[in-house]
Amino acid sequence: MTNKIGKPSTCRVSFSHSEEEDDDTLFLQSMEAQAETANTVENRLVEDPPFTIFTWTIKNFSRLNTKKHYSETFFVGGDKWRVCIFPKGNDVNHLSMYLNFEDSENLPFGYAQFSLAVVNQIHNKYTVKKEIHYRFNARESVWGVTLFMPLSELYDLGRGYLVNDTCIVEAKVAVRIMEYQTYDSKKDTGGVGLKNQGSTSYMNSKKVTSFVGLKNQGATSYMNSLLQTLYHIPYFRKAVYHMPTTENDMPSGSIPLALQSVFYNLQYSDNSVATKELTQSFGWDTNDSLMHHDVQELNRVLCERLEDKMKGTIVEGTIQQLFEGHHMNYIECINVDYKSTRKESFYDLQLDVKGCQDVYASFDKYVEVERLEGDNKYHAEQHGLQDAKKGVLFIDFPPVLQLQLKRFEYDFMQDTMVKKIIMKFPDIRSIVQINDRYEFPLQLDLDRENGKYLSPDADRSVRNLYTLHSVLVHCGGVHGGHYYAFIRPMLTDQWFKFDDEQVTKEDMTRALEEQYGGEEELPQSFTNTPFKFIKCLNAYMLVYIRESEKEKIIYKVDEKDIDEHLRVARNEDLIEQIGRDIYFDLVDPDKVRSFRIKKQMPFNLFKVLFSISFCI
Repeated sequence: MTNKIGKPSTCRVSFSHSEEEDDDTLFLQSMEAQAETANTVENRLVEDPPFTIFTWTIKNFSRLNTKKHYSETFFVGGDKWRVCIFPKGNDVNHLSMYLNFEDSENLPFGYAQFSLAVVNQIHNKYTVKKEIHYRFNARESVWGVTLFMPLSELYDLGRGYLVNDTCIVEAKVAVRIMEYQTYDSKKDTGGVGLKNQGSTSYMNSKKVTSFVGLKNQGATSYMNSLLQTLYHIPYFRKAVYHMPTTENDMPSGSIPLALQSVFYNLQYSDNSVATKELTQSFGWDTNDSLMHHDVQELNRVLCERLEDKMKGTIVEGTIQQLFEGHHMNYIECINVDYKSTRKESFYDLQLDVKGCQDVYASFDKYVEVERLEGDNKYHAEQHGLQDAKKGVLFIDFPPVLQLQLKRFEYDFMQDTMVKKIIMKFPDIRSIVQINDRYEFPLQLDLDRENGKYLSPDADRSVRNLYTLHSVLVHCGGVHGGHYYAFIRPMLTDQWFKFDDEQVTKEDMTRALEEQYGGEEELPQSFTNTPFKFIKCLNAYMLVYIRESEKEKIIYKVDEKDIDEHLRVARNEDLIEQIGRDIYFDLVDPDKVRSFRIKKQMPFNLFKVLFSISFCI
């Protein structure tokens, strides 16, 4: 693949003709990719890429009768590209659109930075545009967005996307070439990551980092980042291993067994780990795996399910012991002696980002006292309407403190979810995200200022000093995006980035400061003059571990903590059993007896049938 070296440039090509193909060999992998940002792993950019803008005018759009429809070929840096659309959706009720690299076998290590857009021909500001970063390779030569825009909006003639039955699609493409060094994450780090199902791994994470990644089923990066975070809390992992399951259970029907299998493979596999059985145990189908869900919601549901499954076992109460804290809601009258209190538990805390510069400011706001006076007086029993103060104070914090950062807010004026960077359209929800700069410390002291966050009932002998364990990051917008996690597995100075199947070593600056959000200045090398822009990636969830309990929570988990039916034969096990010598056996196939069984047959039943068949 060739690409000119020099300053960024833009060229434009346009076509109104299209080619149709009935070839169904197109392999669309992990199609929900609104913000799949390529990893940086000891690679360096060797040039700034030129951009090519391709405009595709599709006439008689509503009459297209093929499932997928291709544009003419256009060239970027001398290589062939095409746009592929599914006019009636790729098995969804949305327009689906992808970029197709035709010379994928010749593609060196690198990735494309591109955007796909459906132009609004009445009001250009309502053009629907998705920006994507992605590495193309021989097996994954097609990438894009399955849920690009609702078909109901596209085919609504009043909205301006179809004018005279003509749709205009625009693709802006630049290809970055990178020098690549073989990368193996587990050797240097001691763990494994989750891999993108059906895709090729670009580096061996385990050799370099000792960790492997989790496969992405299409839009499950949020789940992968959460699973990696939970896996790297050894106290939690050991409790999951000790949940009672049997070899006769089916992982797809048992959340404990499916999670045990994922954790075991993360610990001992040399390759990325699949999560399909786990999502099946949630009751999800393929469409669920192609839709983004909320990390906080998944975390709560998963912990509730596990908490319920742990009842009556030796690990009962583990979820509460790790994650449960308590706070006190109070209302106290000012002029009379009356106070109402209510104790509540929490597994995570939602902290305001808007109007807060850091975590401490959010906690200040959390315990802020509200005055109840005037028309808002409090009705106290036996005292009638009274001036009062209302607030929240913490009785205790958990050993593992999970903080959900409220990067999205509800706009009550418009009665819709909104994002700070606003795009509006009549009858379409306004999208607004809180991308303000928000800092979080490596060490969090919740005893600060004489225990200002603590209730009178709090045990002051417990030191509430926490160290940061993991940072879950969201890149994208309200409608979707990509998630990954920065984790310190052993709470050392070394951080690791878990981005689906890829695991890389990172420094503290990358894990903390670059995830604060806010504004960033684009370097002059990309444009004629520098300018500031709002970052689309920022921390979404923080996990802290209490300093005084980190030895209890962070420790080595080995095979003695794992039931035998979860273990699989590994190379070192086979070497121990049969030695290192290799032999060949010459066999007459006509004299060899065969015994056929179903893949799902329980092992105990297999032993019985096998012994009967072979008279053993």
